[in-house]
Amino acid sequence: MKQKPDMSFWGLWNLSFGFFGVQIAYALQSANISRIFATLGADPHNLSYFWILPPLMGIIVQPIIGTCSDHTWCRFGRRIPYLFIGAAIAVLVMCLLPNSGSLGMSVSTAMIFGLFMLMFLDTSINMAMQPFKMLVGDMVNEKQKGLAYSIQSFLCNAGSLVGYVFPFVFTWFGISNIAPKGVVPDSVIWSFYIGAAILILCVIYTTAKVHEWNPQEYAEYNGASAEVKKEEEGKGDWITLLKNAPATFWKVGLVQFFCWFAFMYMWTYTNGTVAANCWGVDMLNANATQTEGYQEAGNWVGILFAVQAIGSVIWAMVLPQFKNRKVAYSLSLLLGAVGFAMTAFVTDKYMMFIPFLLIGCAWAAMLAMPFTFVTNALQGYGHMGAYLGLFNGTICVPQIVAAAIGGSLLTLVGSIQSNMMILAGVALVLGALSVTMIKEK
Repeated sequence: MKQKPDMSFWGLWNLSFGFFGVQIAYALQSANISRIFATLGADPHNLSYFWILPPLMGIIVQPIIGTCSDHTWCRFGRRIPYLFIGAAIAVLVMCLLPNSGSLGMSVSTAMIFGLFMLMFLDTSINMAMQPFKMLVGDMVNEKQKGLAYSIQSFLCNAGSLVGYVFPFVFTWFGISNIAPKGVVPDSVIWSFYIGAAILILCVIYTTAKVHEWNPQEYAEYNGASAEVKKEEEGKGDWITLLKNAPATFWKVGLVQFFCWFAFMYMWTYTNGTVAANCWGVDMLNANATQTEGYQEAGNWVGILFAVQAIGSVIWAMVLPQFKNRKVAYSLSLLLGAVGFAMTAFVTDKYMMFIPFLLIGCAWAAMLAMPFTFVTNALQGYGHMGAYLGLFNGTICVPQIVAAAIGGSLLTLVGSIQSNMMILAGVALVLGALSVTMIKEK
């Protein structure tokens, strides 16, 4: 087996640059879905149900993309065809989703249409996102993988930062941030339009600049002959792979469950929490989402999520200084738990930066630590793409569970959305405690 050659910095950059555009799309979805459906007329107790579709599509799509791309060889490459098709679909859907309330449909029809658009958006984003991690695994040597994933993490947070602030910036430029009942404001609609344009340009750039190895070159650098590949295909069904997965795969998965359970409630209930705490909006009022304060809070949520991304970038530079990765992982999650709890009590919109900086610490660890533990544990295992796709289930399943029971939990905590943020903090504490079960390879 040949040693994979070193790549230049810009070669590594080009390999992941499209991730910047994909992450803008993901950030726009994360920050605005609750706002969009609440504006269309969804009851706050039902908001979490709209979030079931994204992780549900992720748990279906990511393993399929991983498995299929493991065995795809064509003139356009191995992973890139899935990247380009996913991005193209995402662009179309990003132009349709925020217009759900502007097409002359009834409220119920508009929400059903929006649900289908959300389903296709998350499917396409997942389809476009997965190939980037696989490209690094395929083409980057062990010495440079740390740098490659650092570049990917930087582009991920930079894309998030841009996507989160779009509605606020467009409102500042004079684009309307209010709209008739049941219609999404132009500031949000134009955010999705511009995000879609950036996404396709970034993906075209990566597609043009990256040339994947052909099967013979891949075999030379990854030690997989055609005969071995064919033999492994018969042993690569998902049930068998899960049965043979190392214990670390499942232990990290438990930590993931609590972490993504918590962040699902951040995405769902931050808008209502900020509107009530910082703008004094009565979120128990049926017309709360039609108020100017609610829409201003919606823009500010984008700023807060951007602050979270900044906190994530800063903390990501601190994490390598810890000699013990488990300590770093646990501490990060505990800081995030404190941040979640604080959001329920902060009433000044600028002071709200502090809890979201702390939440960024947890997010930094969630982006880096799980894949570090799992990929180390998977050394010597085949079907890396399929395994990483299946590991995505540890991200999707907790979100599905959280979304399914979110309405009931909201009722139990008095229908106060900020109380759900405290509950998210409790989940992160449980995640921090679960880290102690992981054994490093």
